Amino acid sequence: MMSVFGKFLLAASITVSSFSAYAQDVVKIGSPLALTGALAAEGAKQKLAYDLWLERVNAAGGIQVGDRKLPVELITYDYQTDGKRAGILAEKLITDDEVDFLTAPFGSGHTKITAAVAERYGVPIIAVASSEPVHNQGFKNLFGTLAPSSGLIDGMLDLFFAAKPDLKKIAILGRDDVFPRIMAKLMAGGAEGRDLEIVYNDLYPVGTLDHSSSIAAIRSAEPDWIYVTGYTEDLVLFRKQMADLNLTAPIVTMITGPAYKEFVDNLGPLAENVTSASWWHYSAAYEGDDVFGSTKAFYDAVVEATGGEEPDYVHASSAAALIALQKAIETAGTLDRDAVRKALTELDITTFYGPINFREDGLNDNRDLPIIQIQGGKPAVLAPASIATGTIRLN
Repeated sequence: MMSVFGKFLLAASITVSSFSAYAQDVVKIGSPLALTGALAAEGAKQKLAYDLWLERVNAAGGIQVGDRKLPVELITYDYQTDGKRAGILAEKLITDDEVDFLTAPFGSGHTKITAAVAERYGVPIIAVASSEPVHNQGFKNLFGTLAPSSGLIDGMLDLFFAAKPDLKKIAILGRDDVFPRIMAKLMAGGAEGRDLEIVYNDLYPVGTLDHSSSIAAIRSAEPDWIYVTGYTEDLVLFRKQMADLNLTAPIVTMITGPAYKEFVDNLGPLAENVTSASWWHYSAAYEGDDVFGSTKAFYDAVVEATGGEEPDYVHASSAAALIALQKAIETAGTLDRDAVRKALTELDITTFYGPINFREDGLNDNRDLPIIQIQGGKPAVLAPASIATGTIRLN
């Protein structure tokens, strides 16, 4: 009798290019994706970005590998936002589907799980995760297109102190999960370094639906700046409960809610003036030697494919992950994993997404990261000045 897991594998979604799955001369890339569950929105953005890249690279004949152009086969499974399942499927992609390389799921926690599997088999894996604690495990095969999370904190502190010189008190609340927990800790350290009084600092358990006790404590502390980290569903819920319980402050930051269209769609006017930071914004006008060629071309491709949805950093960093892998394969001139890994460590390119140059820990090297605020129902870029589209509004 077939096991429950066996039935799951048969039902899992597999996306391949138009080339035959039985072709021998192909580049095979495996991707566990959260197409259902709590991270389904992010997983759908990853898949869209992968499909846009796949369509263009195969239309051009594939990836140049030495003296041959090889088509690309992308094999994806829905891991249902279950970290354990993500690890199992990453191993299946390597051992059963015999992929050459992997991409990681969205988010630091699930990246850490799949990267451990990739490391065990010596398979290069390209991620969309920015947390140093994920990249400091000594993994030689893990590379990520996002810059370190610490870069988000420094930019906000600089900007907000300039906008409000009398900024004195901050309240910090984070989801007790890998990335949000790190972002809360980084902000606490940054605040202390600027002599900013931390009047509240706590973590909420995954799955929390009632934030009234935290909100009451924060309201009593009267902070100048409320800083909350979590995932989109959490942040939408918290912002609604803030309004219900009359909690406000001159500056409200939610990492990284305002970077997502879903945040604004679910909150409407309550999203106004909420600030955040991001790793990319389409206002940056990069041009690069890749299948898109420019930020504008990537923007247009996503808008056309979605019927009007503007791309965010998840779309862009996911497409950039496959571009980085493509460039490393072309540089190596082979599908040998050791050679491609070496090429990734030496990669130094500019793409539609911006520069990609991996540090020793596999993170994309730091650069000025966009600080944003919802203004008029859309994210306005407040910094860096070179791509700014608005100035900060205080509540």
